[in-house]
Amino acid sequence: MTNVRTSGGTADACPAADRAPHGPPGQDAPPKGPAPGPAGLGLHPDELPDGLVVADENGRVTCFNAAAARITAVRPDEALGRPLESALPLEDLEGRRWWPLTDPYGGLPTRVGQAERNLLLPGGREVLVSARYVRERPAGPVRRLVVQLRGTEARRRTERSHAELIATVAHELRSPLTSVKGFTATLLAKWERFTDDQKRLMLETVDADADRVTRLIAELLDISRIDSGRLEVRRQPVDIVAAVRRHVQAYTTAGHSPDRFEVRVTDPLPDLWADPDKIDQVLGNLLENAVRHGEGRVTIEVAPALLKARPEGTEGTAITVSDEGPGIPEESMSRVFTRFWRGSKRGGTGLGLYIVKGIVEAHGGTIAVERAACGGARFRFTLPVGAPAFLSQA
Repeated sequence: MTNVRTSGGTADACPAADRAPHGPPGQDAPPKGPAPGPAGLGLHPDELPDGLVVADENGRVTCFNAAAARITAVRPDEALGRPLESALPLEDLEGRRWWPLTDPYGGLPTRVGQAERNLLLPGGREVLVSARYVRERPAGPVRRLVVQLRGTEARRRTERSHAELIATVAHELRSPLTSVKGFTATLLAKWERFTDDQKRLMLETVDADADRVTRLIAELLDISRIDSGRLEVRRQPVDIVAAVRRHVQAYTTAGHSPDRFEVRVTDPLPDLWADPDKIDQVLGNLLENAVRHGEGRVTIEVAPALLKARPEGTEGTAITVSDEGPGIPEESMSRVFTRFWRGSKRGGTGLGLYIVKGIVEAHGGTIAVERAACGGARFRFTLPVGAPAFLSQA
């Protein structure tokens, strides 16, 4: 039996040296080249992120790497040399023993492996298992059985996140849709009984709730694009100072005191190429958070910046939004840009800052939060100049 390299065992390589196919009797065996497995690539089995278990043609374990030991809680030296069914006892979700059920060595000779599925380790812990049947020739006997093991924690986190997203969306949609349905049904049934002012009020409420539903759907689309890496950035010249002043003016027009806002600009600013709609979305979200959750004066600073994570001398623009409210607790700082995080005041979907971070990073920028000098929250995001290549080469 070929020795294998595992943590805790005495073997020194995954079975690769004996993988070259044997020629017919009387003919020379093909020359041995680099082994196609981890050992042939100069890769130690313990460096693999997933569990790797290899059994030979007799069904005995010849490779059991560190990740497999971690996932199964079985030491490599306890698994090596044992029958696969004994070293890696698995059951399906109905309690049936997996290896006798699938019979990898004695089943149909046309099978090439097993797709990934949830199986149970002793004690009921779930693990994701896939397998590959290695044969010398098509329909020949199984020479090696290669099993991959993965923990279910990442999948469970994703499923939990999706469940939370669905619950949040259902909750956020219920209220405006109930309002829209109630007012429209009332107007249709009793139109003549209401005055013009009453009709206007009800229709304005329906319009506002429809806008709320539209915003929620837009947030969901943004999250889908961010998570899949398909968020498109349509760059064009952006006057970031004008964009900031436009948002401030919208708040003052809506009735907020102009004294509550202060805009500080440090000139000269580099030309900025970005997606104007998405930059408006970022500014709108940060200002809304400062106004809704903060107190006192809201300060917006725009200044040139050098981006540390980029080649020396790379220019960018830094925008800071700070307030004088209670701020964000230190223990919550690391969760601010995650899904469903909400401040001390309830309201909203908790998706806004997650989307803001995704938009900024899609532009190649960064965003961070800290306590402001006056005790409130201070959000600072930087954007690279982002000029098209043909301009930078001119």
